[in-house]
Amino acid sequence: MTFAHHRNTLADKGTPAGLTTERVWRELTTASFAIVSHVTPTGNPRSSGIMYLVVDRHLLVVISPDSWKARQITNGDQLAVTVPVRRGGPLSLVAPIPPATISFHARAVLHPPGSLDIESVSKKLASMVPAERRDLCCILELEPEGRFLTYGVGVSLMTMRDPGAASGRVPVG
Repeated sequence: MTFAHHRNTLADKGTPAGLTTERVWRELTTASFAIVSHVTPTGNPRSSGIMYLVVDRHLLVVISPDSWKARQITNGDQLAVTVPVRRGGPLSLVAPIPPATISFHARAVLHPPGSLDIESVSKKLASMVPAERRDLCCILELEPEGRFLTYGVGVSLMTMRDPGAASGRVPVG
């Protein structure tokens, strides 16, 4: 079997039963860590771990104005985002259980320091930043686009052994 045939066979298996857009948003809201990837202005790939909060179906990230994200990500940039979702409960502490994942494209909006009142956007977001630094932070807003691509969301641990059965796609909206 060729790689292309194997890839097409996996793609044809469909979305796991019970996987919905609402289920994916619940998982995103419960999680708080993601990996954001983009291409730098010089054409090099770059990725970084972020802590985020979901507000109105957007991911919000507090960043320093001198961070690479603030310097290199501009309004309208398309980013790749992957959110690992812990699986296995206490069993994952003793067994090598891979996380489920939610991946998607997102459009970036960079809010410069002082342009948003962080506390009025979200009290929880404001609690992540010391009060004396709130006016000095940028807010990176990530708006998911297209479809969520999932692996292991809404399926049993045993089903995760079959990539075709463990993978799914649902619309972002």
